[in-house]
Amino acid sequence: MNFIKTVCILFLIIAVASCNNFQYRTTNRSYKKQTKELVNQIKLNPGLQIVNHLTAANEWVGTTNFDLRKPNLVIIHHTAQNSCEQTLRTFTLERTKVSAHYVICKDGTIHHMLNDYMRAWHGGVAKWGNITDINSGSIGIELDNNGFEPFEEAQMNSLNLLLAQLKSTYKIPTENFIGHEDIAPKRKNDPNIQFSWSSLAKNGYGLWFEPDTLNKLPEYISIPFALALVGYDVQDSTAAILAFKRHFRQDSTSIINDADRSVLAQLIAYKLNLK
Repeated sequence: MNFIKTVCILFLIIAVASCNNFQYRTTNRSYKKQTKELVNQIKLNPGLQIVNHLTAANEWVGTTNFDLRKPNLVIIHHTAQNSCEQTLRTFTLERTKVSAHYVICKDGTIHHMLNDYMRAWHGGVAKWGNITDINSGSIGIELDNNGFEPFEEAQMNSLNLLLAQLKSTYKIPTENFIGHEDIAPKRKNDPNIQFSWSSLAKNGYGLWFEPDTLNKLPEYISIPFALALVGYDVQDSTAAILAFKRHFRQDSTSIINDADRSVLAQLIAYKLNLK
C-alpha cells in the first residue's frame, strides 16, 4: 500500500511539473512558427525589387558586406502589473500587441521572451534624440513591479548580470541604457522613482552625476534646449522635465533648481565629448 501511495505521489509531482514546464507550450510553438516564417522570407530569392509603383529594379546583385542588425539601446520598464505570471500572460496574448525581450521577476528569475535581434513591441510612440523608431534598435527589459514599490535586491542583481551580457555582446554605449519614461515622457513614468539608476551607473549601465557647484548650466541656455541635447523629446517641456527629474534626480517635482542645472550641465558635457 505504501509503495502504491509513493508511486501515485511521484506521478502527481511529475504531472504538476509537466504542467508548469509546458504552461506556455502553445505560445512557444507559435513563436517558433513565426520565427521560421521570418527566416523563410529572408531566404526567398528577392527577384525584382519594387522601387516604386512605376519602376522595378532590373537586376539583383547580392552584396557580400552585411551582418545582422544589432540593438544599440536598452530600455528598462516596470510592468505595472501585480505578478510575473500576469506579465508573461499579457505578453503571450496576441490581442495585447505588447511584448519585451526580457521579463525579470522579483525573485531574480529572468524570462527571455524574444531573440535579441528581433523587434519587440515595448516602446510605443517614443523618441530619443533623433531616433523615432525605438523598437527597431532596442532591447526591452520589463521588471516585475506594480509601479509603486521598491525593486527587490535579487531582481536588481539579475538585471545587472543581464545588462553586462548585453553591453558586452552588442557593444552598447554606456549612455544608451535608459528608461521608458525617458523615451516617452508624456505617456510613461517607468521604471518608478524608487529605481536606483545611480547603482546601475556605477556598474557602467547608464549615466549618473551628482550636483557639482563647479558645473552649472549657464542661465542663457534654456531648460528645454538642454533637455533636447540630452535626448528628450521636449514637445511637452513639462513632461520632459518630470522625466529628467525622476531619472536623474529621483524627484517627482517639475521645478528646476541649481542642483538640477548642475546635473544637466554634466550630462550635456558627457554627450558632447563623445562626438
